[in-house]
Amino acid sequence: MKGKSKSSKRNLGLATTLFLCSLAFLAGLFTSTFFSQDVPIIKPRLRKLEVVHVEGDKYRDLMPIGETGESSIDSIPFQVLSWKPRAYYFPDFATAEQCEHIIGMAKLNLKPSTLALRKGETEESTKGTRTSSGTFISASEDESGTLDLIEKKIAKVTSIPQSHGEAFNVLRYEIGQKYDSHYDAFNPSEYGPQLSQRVASFLLYLSDVEEGGETMFPFENGMSVEGYDYRQCVGLKVKPRRGDGLLFYSLFLNGTIDPTSLHGSCPVIKGEKWVATKWIRDQQQFD
Repeated sequence: MKGKSKSSKRNLGLATTLFLCSLAFLAGLFTSTFFSQDVPIIKPRLRKLEVVHVEGDKYRDLMPIGETGESSIDSIPFQVLSWKPRAYYFPDFATAEQCEHIIGMAKLNLKPSTLALRKGETEESTKGTRTSSGTFISASEDESGTLDLIEKKIAKVTSIPQSHGEAFNVLRYEIGQKYDSHYDAFNPSEYGPQLSQRVASFLLYLSDVEEGGETMFPFENGMSVEGYDYRQCVGLKVKPRRGDGLLFYSLFLNGTIDPTSLHGSCPVIKGEKWVATKWIRDQQQFD
């Protein structure tokens, strides 16, 4: 009898403990539900995709390189401005000293800018379309090596060899000067057969512009061209800032012309605009 009494007490104590624990759990659940009614739900913030720039010597093992490879890691910051057209912005692509050097070279031989004429066009019929002045300068003419360094950097960001670039077309836009909307690629149906085609354009802004002078893409995302005045300054606009670069592609990956690559230069309203344009082709170029 004594053993049964002790067993009964143990069973009773265990049951009581389980009952009290259940009550405590239910009370806690009720309390948390009650107080949480007036508390706003805080959703976890999504982490932004971050680009971490790491110096080359901080990598444990760099890959072995090919004959034309490079033994260092480069980091060139950029911003995607648009996918239609494919346009990318590169802040501080060149230094102020490099920009001034290029302007100094160009000032020695500026001439009124010319146009490649379509079938049926004449210099008279296209007068006023492009009103800047400019000159062509190849890297081989620059003994300081500045243009060569910039060309190498452009080759890296475009993944197109340096040998595929035309000479720099350095342009000056004074107050009121502009360039109406146009394509950098040459449509064979308008210009005749082409031995090579312009794939991309890289614009290096050599000066700030107080007002106006933006590079504009009027038909971003494929907006209809019907009824459009090609002299208008509308659409996606990129403001010139000294040392910054703008890259955009004139062709789709299948080699056809991207209609949204239509672009122009808005009139300069205040100040002066200097820009060095590098046209990049699908075949090697020779000086």
